[in-house]
Amino acid sequence: MTDYLPGFGNHVSTEAVPGALPIGRNSPQRPPHGLYAEQLSGTAFTAPRAENRRSWLYRLRPTAQHPAFTRYDGAPLFKTAPFDAAPPSPNRLRWDPLPMPTEPTDWLDGLVTTGGTGNVAEQSGVGIHGYAANADMERAFFSADGELLIVPQHGRLQIDTELGRLDVAPLQIALIPRGVRFRVALPDGEARGYVLENYGALLRLPDLGPIGANGLANPRDFETPVAWFEDVDAPTQIVQKFQGGLWQTSLDHSPFDVVAWHGNLAPCRYDLTRFNTINTVSFDHPDPSIFTVLTSPSDTPGTANCDFVIFPPRWMVAEDTFRPPWFHRNVMSEFMGLIAGAYDAKEGGGFVPGGASLHNQMNGHGPDQATYDKASTAELKPVKIDGTMAFMFETRHVVRTTEWANSSPTMQLDYDDVWTGFPKAQLPK
Repeated sequence: MTDYLPGFGNHVSTEAVPGALPIGRNSPQRPPHGLYAEQLSGTAFTAPRAENRRSWLYRLRPTAQHPAFTRYDGAPLFKTAPFDAAPPSPNRLRWDPLPMPTEPTDWLDGLVTTGGTGNVAEQSGVGIHGYAANADMERAFFSADGELLIVPQHGRLQIDTELGRLDVAPLQIALIPRGVRFRVALPDGEARGYVLENYGALLRLPDLGPIGANGLANPRDFETPVAWFEDVDAPTQIVQKFQGGLWQTSLDHSPFDVVAWHGNLAPCRYDLTRFNTINTVSFDHPDPSIFTVLTSPSDTPGTANCDFVIFPPRWMVAEDTFRPPWFHRNVMSEFMGLIAGAYDAKEGGGFVPGGASLHNQMNGHGPDQATYDKASTAELKPVKIDGTMAFMFETRHVVRTTEWANSSPTMQLDYDDVWTGFPKAQLPK
């Protein structure tokens, strides 16, 4: 099963067995082939039609058929908002990549939380996680707390979901809706990357406004899997995340038994290299919001619960302009990661693929001295920034870091030093 259907938020119909999808009725008295109809709702039933996200699944057994959940003691560094174990810090923070585990560790147990915002009980904010794994999952997992945006940095992922299979490599992303069960296999034997757990409004494509009808991420480039299922009668552990706690139960069969489905709520993948970058062709340059791939809006128009922003290869042609990101302080907090190459605001090193940085709201940051010296004296001819892909989880709230993040040996204790040594400006006498 390798086929995909295009479109983000579009209504999709797909069946792995001919005739498995009922025609004209979502839940007929007797669904085809004796299947069970189940609605998976990602929004309230009464959400406006344009916002309503749900799918109908036709499966071998009802999802409700399972024993009681009990507490799960694995994934000890996987945490949930509110992040109040440590006080929020105004300091600029940066971390080296997560090391690969020395013992067999699957994707779930390899999750490590850097921090996040909001309160999962109030369905606001996000959790920001990394993962480092070297073993396939033999169980299934789902988050009842939020949808999961998975950003691989090293190693491919094979993500089997109830609605089909996603093969996701670095420079691609996967979006798994809240409540959808999945497991992760590692075709390359090990993998590392980043995860955004979104407790708030569903991620969607941003409005284009004056840009017009085309540009940025195009809906047709988001790929949804076709229906695929396992008819396997063997014990399977199910782990769920519920209000920050991890719970487990066991089935006597595979949970991936959806034979057909239709709707507009489904896992999807997106190739970041298909992003249509918008940039200036005169002077200065646009705010980084022009690189937004997906956004989770808040109750304040124009101010996101979280944006997923990328910094892809692009041409720089602006005249009389400092071309890298400028020095800035802003109300949005910025968690950055690097998938490949070098980031154009950090010529001095230290920010490497698999690493991360955090600049909380209203605290000054920007290019390091090596970047400033180079960019402020460079000949301003057209230059192609190539071989790079950085990203940012940008949120309206202060990101509170976990105890692990504050004490991890991966933290770079000398990060502030990248801004030392700038000479004082010399005014005319």
